[in-house]
Amino acid sequence: MEQFRIEGGQPVKGTVTLSGAKNAASKMMIASLLTQERVVIHNVPRQRETAITEEILRAIGSKTSWNDHALTAQFSTPDSSEVKGLSGKNRISVLAIAPLLHRLGEAFVPVVEGDRIGPRPVNWHVMALEKMGAQIESRPDGWRATAPHGLRGGLVVFPYPSVGATETAILAAVLANGRTMIRNAAIEPEIVELVKMLQNMGAIIEMGAGRDIEVVGVEKMYGCEVTVLPDALEAASYACIALGTKGEVFVKGAVHEHMMTFLNAVRRIGGAYEVQKDGIRFWSSGDFKGIKLETDTHPGFRTDWQQPFVVVLTQAKGTSVVHETVYESRFGYVETLNAMGANITLFSNCLGELPCRFNGENYKHSAVINGATPLHAMDIAVPDIRAGLAFVLAALVAEGASTLSGIEHLDRGYESLEEKLKGVGVHIERLST
Repeated sequence: MEQFRIEGGQPVKGTVTLSGAKNAASKMMIASLLTQERVVIHNVPRQRETAITEEILRAIGSKTSWNDHALTAQFSTPDSSEVKGLSGKNRISVLAIAPLLHRLGEAFVPVVEGDRIGPRPVNWHVMALEKMGAQIESRPDGWRATAPHGLRGGLVVFPYPSVGATETAILAAVLANGRTMIRNAAIEPEIVELVKMLQNMGAIIEMGAGRDIEVVGVEKMYGCEVTVLPDALEAASYACIALGTKGEVFVKGAVHEHMMTFLNAVRRIGGAYEVQKDGIRFWSSGDFKGIKLETDTHPGFRTDWQQPFVVVLTQAKGTSVVHETVYESRFGYVETLNAMGANITLFSNCLGELPCRFNGENYKHSAVINGATPLHAMDIAVPDIRAGLAFVLAALVAEGASTLSGIEHLDRGYESLEEKLKGVGVHIERLST
């Protein structure tokens, strides 16, 4: 088992270059299965989730090769319709159902696992596929899908704009017979990039006003060459590290339009940023103040920005309120922050104004943070990717040395985290136990 030992108490200063967005790269890799032709994807982050996605491709017969951060994939001769033998289970495998149905008429993918931030149900994926003619059977070890008559266009209306389910619907619709209308779709930048890639492969996709996406099925998809967009979730992580440690970090590659809601929150607490032509510089210009914040689907404040930002709010004077509306169990990391000296209370009430699926469900999904409070070092177990980054930041804010176990979650979500932190002056050491 490996651990990180992190020395805290010092401002972090320097430049960090963003990797490609893992949440975009893995979906683009799955999209390569829609064609027999060669697909080249540039700026692919080399971390655990990408490795698992490559295993999915190889398990069914796609040939892959690397040139630094450029992945070439070609699914010309399928070996199997079953995704088996993976070194780790991941929700990405569910997205392979639609391409496999198009190419082979059947698919089997393993059960979904993921971060411990609440259930990651596949029922909306299943609903979308069934609307387009798939027959899906739930088994103890996974999902068996068939499309005896091929997939056909249809109306898919999501009760909530789920990113993964929207991606499944789009992947299913591009080669389906007829027209598909997807209503209440997610519209995150990663989905827009997937749509652009699929258009380049021959798809006909119209992103209408609001959350409507219309897809007209085509007979064939073609190869393409595409570049993964910079990771806005990683950008926010390093921005929070700069703010929380009262330091200064230039986040090279950060895209203004992907981070507008985050940047507004930075301004509201009294933080500072400057948008430059090749990135965004973040720094602390004085004391922070408490604010009220609600997570939401894009273009709202993204749920994956929430955990490190809460650590920043522990260093803000006054009271902050954070209302989580995306995942019901996203505050599982708060107990550890309180043990480090934070003053955070969780409530099941909706302490916000946005419509919330968890209203009256008794989930502790609202947090009240009173600050500023000093944090102290301790041994920490990492439960998931974003909580893990929050703990990295908490360790940097705290005086003394903290030890983080469970860092495989960080390795799965962040490329070269250790090296990038060292590049901005962090004293971090990887330990083997």
